[in-house]
Amino acid sequence: MKTIVNTVASVLAGAQAQGLERVDAQWLLLHVLGQPDAGRAWLIAHGGDALTNAQSDRFFSFCARRAEGEPVAYLTGQRGFYGLDLQVDARVLDPRPDTETLVDWALERLAGLATPRVLDLGTGSGAIALAIAQARPDAVVLAVDASAGALAVARANAERLRLPVRFAQSDWFSKVQGAFELIVSNPPYIAEQDPHLPALRHEPRSALVSGSDGLRDLRTIAAAGPAHLVPGGWLLLEHGWDQAGVVQALLRAQGFEQVQTRNDLAGIGRCSGARQPRVK
Repeated sequence: MKTIVNTVASVLAGAQAQGLERVDAQWLLLHVLGQPDAGRAWLIAHGGDALTNAQSDRFFSFCARRAEGEPVAYLTGQRGFYGLDLQVDARVLDPRPDTETLVDWALERLAGLATPRVLDLGTGSGAIALAIAQARPDAVVLAVDASAGALAVARANAERLRLPVRFAQSDWFSKVQGAFELIVSNPPYIAEQDPHLPALRHEPRSALVSGSDGLRDLRTIAAAGPAHLVPGGWLLLEHGWDQAGVVQALLRAQGFEQVQTRNDLAGIGRCSGARQPRVK
């Protein structure tokens, strides 16, 4: 009887035949083979390499879980974000590339400010706060989250990356004191009955859902933001693809000025922000 040998190329082909996206299968296989940083070109160069039975079993187990909607980042325990290698798990939202738009904007607003004070609300894995701290070592960054589990993930990322972000458990501004030059947040913004929620069932619901219309937390942050900003300080918020108009209206209603929206990688309005009026 001929023994069937699973190779790099054959297991990738098998995963695709089962409907898994090629890029997902490639990242999962790199993880299983202990080559997470090698890049997908490595798989092509090693297409004929044989896998052990244990490696094959682990790979196809990961593929089955991915097919059920579990994020690749949870399976590998890693997610690249703004040049940082973050460790993530089901206690936090899987950081999206589109959120890098918020970081870009934040760094623009911090340009020219010495030792700016920055607040990241609902930090999750710490992605936004850590990216800002990496780019601006002089910034004083405070990151808060209501979830103790999320804060444990964020703190571990900060320690491993040696970035001096401060953390505190707080339901939005409830335990926050002082005023900041910049407040950033990627809060929950999905409505309770949104039809896309089942596809996100592996991620923490508390980091996704925000009331019947998806705007509960955005309203809270917009309303309380002015009390925690210095004159001329900025509030930047990520939101849903169709929420730019209403978020702009929320900011204007609180007396903010220079209200505007930035597009994500797909050209969709993804982040809205505004400036606290300066003292006249």
